[in-house]
Parts: sequence; C-alpha cells; structure tokens
Amino acid sequence: GRRIPKARIEAVAKHYELFEGVSPLTAITRRQAEGLRARLQKAGPRLPVFIGMRNWHPFLDDTLAQMADAGVERALGIILAAQHSYSSCGQYRQNIADARVAIQSAGHRDVEIHYVGGWHTHPGFIRANVDHIATAQSRLPLEVRDDARIIFTAHSIPNSMAEECRYERDLQETARSVADQLHTDNWELVYQSRSGRPDDPWLGPDICDYLREQKDHGLTAAVIAPIGFVADHIEVLYDLDTEAADVCRTLGVPMSRAAAANDHPAFIDMLAELTRGMYRRAEYGRLLPISTATTPLRREGPPPAR
Repeated sequence: GRRIPKARIEAVAKHYELFEGVSPLTAITRRQAEGLRARLQKAGPRLPVFIGMRNWHPFLDDTLAQMADAGVERALGIILAAQHSYSSCGQYRQNIADARVAIQSAGHRDVEIHYVGGWHTHPGFIRANVDHIATAQSRLPLEVRDDARIIFTAHSIPNSMAEECRYERDLQETARSVADQLHTDNWELVYQSRSGRPDDPWLGPDICDYLREQKDHGLTAAVIAPIGFVADHIEVLYDLDTEAADVCRTLGVPMSRAAAANDHPAFIDMLAELTRGMYRRAEYGRLLPISTATTPLRREGPPPAR
C-alpha cells in the first residue's frame, strides 16, 4: 500500500525473477530461529522462539496474536539488524508497537516486548563475518589473494536519516572490528541498494561506483562483505552477486563475495547469549524500557518459561 514508483516495483520484480521469484530471507531466518531454539533447549532457558516480519508471512501482528493465544505475556525482541537507524531498527519497533495495539483491538491480550541491547561489535557477530571473509579470500586466485581489498557494504539510507542516528558509526565500528581480527587495514566501507528519489542525497559511495573509481587507483582484487545484513537475501544476491560481479568482470578485477552472518554457529551462539543475558536480568530485577514500545517489568523470583 505504500506509494512506490511503478518503475521501482518493476525493477525489483525483475531482480526476484533472476532467483526464481523467491528470496532466501525467510528460509535463512527460520534456520536462525531454529538454531536459537535448539541452543535454548540444550542449555536453557527453555523458551519458545517466534518469527515476525514486516513485509511477508508470518506478519508481526499474526505472530503476536499467536503468542498471546499461547499464553505469552512478556517476550524478548531481537531485531535482526546489527547497526542502528530508523529503517533498520526504529521502524520495526514502531511496527511491533502498532501490532500490539492491533491484537488488543482484535480481542487478544497484550504481549510486552523488551529488546536486547546493541550487538554490532559482539564477538559472535564479528567471528561469523571474519570466518566468511576468510572463506571468500580463499576462493580468489593465489596471485592476488594477499592484495585483495575487503569492501564492506551496507544498505544506503538518506543523509537526513543518517544525521539523526548512529548508523554510520556502528558500521565503521563493525568493519574495524572485523578488519582487526583479520589483521588488515586494506578495507573500505561502501553502500548498496539505494532507492528513493534521485535528487535526494543518500549515503555513498555506491559499491559499483566505488569499484569503477578504484580500478583506476590500483584495485587488483576485491572481497565484498555485506556486514550491514545478517542474511543473504535478494538485495545481497542482486546488488552484489549480479551487479557488482558484472562490474568486476568488466573491469577485470577478481572478486569473491563473503556470505552474510546467516546461520553461522557463532552468530547463533550470540543470539542465545543475548537471550540468556536478558533472561537473567529479568529473574530478580526490573527490565527498564529501551523504547516507548516497552513497559517496565518487575519480577519477584524466577520468571516462568514463556
């Protein structure tokens, strides 16, 4: 129902057609959730794990209604975006707040949501990216492998939005943490997936523009790492594996694309660690609200496994 230009809809539809019309996002998210569920079942706390989405099934309001009907009163929210902006995190919190209102209007009980803190430099997230980049490096020809530049990418956002959040700083801190683990300073942060009106300034440089420019400045090989994403969805597959790869072929620059975090064991371990940390906080104390979408919670004794 949003006012998206027809040309943009047609362009994105063609992106999906290249991959048989299906994004891998849902399947990857389910693997992430199942991995978290398995770790909690093995080492505790034994909590159910639910998935809610903005733009596809299972929608947030349907998931919250399901949780309410199952007797869930309080839940931990993990937004699967490492770096903070309105588009990546704030909008989802607002959507959850709206979904809470919607399910109550439909006769369901409310489900309080409390969110984990930031994890853009968590060792588990960093380890997943380090391992995937090392694997991508190993696929490059031996003669260019040591000189390959690591090009970190993230979804571009409007400059006006970036000025009001810590998105760029979070991305720089993530990239620097990964590069430090790889013992390299041969890296750069660029952006992809720009949309919106052409005359509105967005964060740059764009990955394809950067590749073309740097070819004239000695770029010999590239490892492209989508640290702004936690799953290899259509924007990663099209913008990097299709568009950026085509540019590299045209320029004669060997390129290897690192996987996003996906269901790397260290990333799933991180999700479990975040969950346990918040659970322990709620056992004997009070969870302070992180946003207006949450409500303070007071506990007397251990909470039930919900």
